[in-house]
Amino acid sequence: MRDAFSDTIVRLAKADPDVLLLTGDHGYALFDDFRKECPAQYINAGIAEQNMVGMAAGLARAGFRPIVYGLSAFVPVRVVEQIKLDISHDQLSVILIGDGAGFVYSYLGTSHQSTEDVACTRAIPNLSVYSPADRFELTACMNLAYQSKASVYLRMGKSDRGDVHKGVPQIQVGRLLEVKPGRSGDIAFIATGSLVRTAMDIAADLYPDAVVWSAPFIKPIDSRQVTTICAQSQVVVVLEEHSVLGGLGSVISEIACEFAPVRILRVGVKDRFSEHCGSYEYLLKEHGLDRIAIEQRICAFITGN
Repeated sequence: MRDAFSDTIVRLAKADPDVLLLTGDHGYALFDDFRKECPAQYINAGIAEQNMVGMAAGLARAGFRPIVYGLSAFVPVRVVEQIKLDISHDQLSVILIGDGAGFVYSYLGTSHQSTEDVACTRAIPNLSVYSPADRFELTACMNLAYQSKASVYLRMGKSDRGDVHKGVPQIQVGRLLEVKPGRSGDIAFIATGSLVRTAMDIAADLYPDAVVWSAPFIKPIDSRQVTTICAQSQVVVVLEEHSVLGGLGSVISEIACEFAPVRILRVGVKDRFSEHCGSYEYLLKEHGLDRIAIEQRICAFITGN
C-alpha cells in the first residue's frame, strides 16, 4: 500500500505543479522517489504537526494542493483542532494522510498506536474519511481525493495483509464494494482497511454463502446501500482495526437502527488501551482481532452462545 501511495503522489505531483507534499519529519525512504522527481514540491515541516496543518491551510488558500503526511497517531489525532478550524471549517482542498493506523507501530506503544482516528475525524463537518483496504483501493481513493478538491482524511493501515482486488476498482465516493459475492438473506460482512482480507478469508472458509463488502469510505457513506444490505440480512458483521466506539461499526449501526434494524456484531478494539507492547500479530491477538478470536465471536453471536 505504501508503494502505491508513493507512486500515486509522484504521478499527481508531476502532472500538477501545485501539488505539495508536507511531512512531519517522517517517511524518508517512502518519499525517496518524490524528492528525486519533484524536489521543489517537497516540504519537511519538522516535528511540528500543528504548524504543518496551519501551513497546509495557508498553501491551500494560495491555490496549492497540499498533501499532509504523518503517522495517524499524530495526523489527525494530535492536530484535530487545526484540522477542524484551519481546514474543514472553510472546506479547503487538503488531503491528510494518517499512516500506520491501528496497531501497525505495535512496538512503540500507546503513543504510536491509533485506534481512535476515525472517531475523531468523522465528527468534523466538511471532512471526508477514507479507509482503503489494499494498494488498489488506495490508488483509487487518492485519485478521488485529488479530484474532489475537498478536505479529506485518508487512513493507511497494515499494508501487507493481501490484495482484496485484482486491479484498481471503479469506485464512487460513499459506495461499498462487493469483494466476495454471496446470497442475500443470511449473513453479510462489512469491513474496512486491514480486516477486509480477514473477512474475506473467514467468509470463504466458514460462510460460503455470505457476501463481503469493503468500505473504503467511512464518511460519506451511501446510507441507501447500507440500508439495503441490512434489510436483506439476518446478521451483519462489521470488522475494523479501530475502536468499536465511533468507527465503521458505529456508522452501520446508526444507519440500521433508523432505517433497517438488524442484528449487528461490531468487531473492533474494545474501550481500552493495549496492556503490552509486542508484534503486530501479538496485538491483534491481545485485542481479539486475530482470525481465531473473530471466528469464535461470530459463531457465538450467531448461535447465541
